[in-house]
Amino acid sequence: MIPFFQFEFIYLGPITIYVWGILVALGITAGIIFAYFFCKKYLLSGEVVLDMAIWVLVGAFIMARVFYILFYNPVYFVQNPEEIIKFWHGGASALGGFMGAALALWLFAKKRKFSWKELLPYLDIGALGLWLGWGVGRIGCFLIHDHPGTLTHFVLGVKFPDGARFDLGLLESILGFILFIVFYLLFKKLIKIRFGLVAGFSVASYAVVRFFLDFLRAASDFIGGDVRYLALTPAQWGMLAVIIGLTLMLVLGKMKRSFAKATDRKL
Repeated sequence: MIPFFQFEFIYLGPITIYVWGILVALGITAGIIFAYFFCKKYLLSGEVVLDMAIWVLVGAFIMARVFYILFYNPVYFVQNPEEIIKFWHGGASALGGFMGAALALWLFAKKRKFSWKELLPYLDIGALGLWLGWGVGRIGCFLIHDHPGTLTHFVLGVKFPDGARFDLGLLESILGFILFIVFYLLFKKLIKIRFGLVAGFSVASYAVVRFFLDFLRAASDFIGGDVRYLALTPAQWGMLAVIIGLTLMLVLGKMKRSFAKATDRKL
């Protein structure tokens, strides 16, 4: 098992640097740099990726914070409103981040006049950058242990002061790296079928795994545990919505392609 340790701050004289913030920033940087050069490899515009990344990051950060405040710890923020803007202290919802990113992508496409078909290659490459950045950024969550799990004897359990527990920051970091590696290896194969599959399948894979991982999270009666709504965490409800939404998109897309082929045959 993994020994318990916390690495929250780096002190440079009077300056306090939050380790969580550094790892998140490193993850974002790694993901964007990877996506930029991967676009160049496939003769796509790296500048579009940079522009898209700015929109996505702004939308994701705002909504990740909003969702955390509204659904995870609203009473605390009502009592301490000055903490709302102190995002460097931690506290962000992956569900809110995904929703903010999706909204930002829609606005980006409208402003830049991208069709859905034109956007799909960038979404596929952006998804790879996302999972690389996710793996790096979640290391920050692991180092500060802000996502404690249930008690366990599993080899990846962390020896918290009250006993060995799952650490969801560590598990999600591993998940992020696995998704990056798997879909990087499958990238050429999937885009030969059609663009959009890398983004769709990787997000669906995350949603399914994340739904089940959240059953390992400590309950709200434990410090750092997650609140539940009808026995599920907010993220689990969100992942269900993501899975249903992606399934509908897949079914409707298949129906549309079948209809188009049938129409072509008649003509």
